[in-house]
Parts: sequence; C-alpha cells; structure tokens
Amino acid sequence: MAKILFVMTGADHWTLADGTRHPTGFWAEEAVAPYEVFTAAGHEIVVATPGGVVPAVDRASLAPEANGGREGADTMAKRLESIDELRRPVKLEDVDPAGYAAVFYPGGHGPMEDLAVNADSAAVLTRTLESGRPLGVVCHAPAALLATVGTDGGSPFAGYRLTGFSNAEERQAGLADRAKWLLQDRLVAMGAEYAEAEPWSPNVVADRNLYTGQNPASSGPLAAELVKALG
Repeated sequence: MAKILFVMTGADHWTLADGTRHPTGFWAEEAVAPYEVFTAAGHEIVVATPGGVVPAVDRASLAPEANGGREGADTMAKRLESIDELRRPVKLEDVDPAGYAAVFYPGGHGPMEDLAVNADSAAVLTRTLESGRPLGVVCHAPAALLATVGTDGGSPFAGYRLTGFSNAEERQAGLADRAKWLLQDRLVAMGAEYAEAEPWSPNVVADRNLYTGQNPASSGPLAAELVKALG
C-alpha cells in the first residue's frame, strides 16, 4: 500500500470577469472515480486543501444532467458521501510531498480561483515533478501549474505535453464568454504543448512523470494510468 496525496481546491466560487461569484468547488466525478481506482488498488488517500478547509463540491456535478439521469446522480452523491477523507483534510501548507508515492489534483472550477495562485500548491507540484514520482492533474486542476516558477523565471512545466479542460468545452459549458481567462490559453502561454481531444471524450496524456486528463470522463482512466506507474 502506498499513500497518495489529493490536493484539492478550498474555493467554493470562481470569480468571473464582471466580478460575479460563480458557485463551484471540486467536480464530484473527478474526486470519486480516482479515489475508487486508487483504493481498489490498495492505496491510502490523504486530502490536503489550503488552510485545511473541508472542500466544497460543485453542486452542478451532482445534478442529473451531469450523471446520466436521476439514478446516476443519486449514486454519485452516495459514492461521494462515502469518502471520509474529504471531511478531514490536512493543511496544504504543512504537506511534505516526499511522504507520498504519488500526488493527484482533482478539478472543478475551484482551482481556477485559488490553486492557480497558491504558492504552497506550486511547491508541491514542483517538488513532485522533480522527484520523478507520478503526478496526476485533471480537467481544471492544471490551473495550479500556472503558479509554478522555476529558477529561470518560467514554469518547470514549460515544454511538457499535457492536457486540461479545453476552450471548446468551456464554451459548451456556457462560461467561456464570462471568464477572466481560459485554461487552455494560459497553459499554452506558459509554454506547455497542449493536447486537445474531442470535447467530453476521455483524453489522458503522459509526459515523463506528469499525467494529465482533459475532463471529467478522463479522471478514472487517468487514475488507472497512475496505478500502473506505481507498479
């Protein structure tokens, strides 16, 4: 058994371009599906958030339309409720990533609000990348990479092939025109090689020890790749 660190947003909103606070948090499937994959493989999960706040779920991720209907939504809610670790997170600022075999970042719009500018998260990302241990980041969580700065002033993730929530998906979700910035644009500007697949289809990209997924449907397959990497 290995310990896997889940770094999760502590935000319950995303500030849009007009100053409106859009209610959000983490996306349920992106925490639940990987959690189930990791624990089924015998691994232990530790959740960390900025300040150790209990992470808020994006209520939209529990809606029937996000889960194939009411039955799927009810099942997702039950699966989420069963994850005790979400109710007792540790403080991100106290985390030593060297104590974990892998690090995983679930998405949701929350990371666009807090992890995109969080220095403690940036330190975890940079140290994990440098260590060679598996690092998984899915959907909007690659926003956290934007906070990293290397010794040359650029991001240590520049030059990596990766993916994340696409501009097309943000447009289809109805928030692109209201956002201050779009994740795909910022990842490209950071110097990453962005790999886009069809909207909402599973897309997992691996480059060295960095594993990224494009959207909610990619979260389970991404976790499966991390389990393989852990051997």
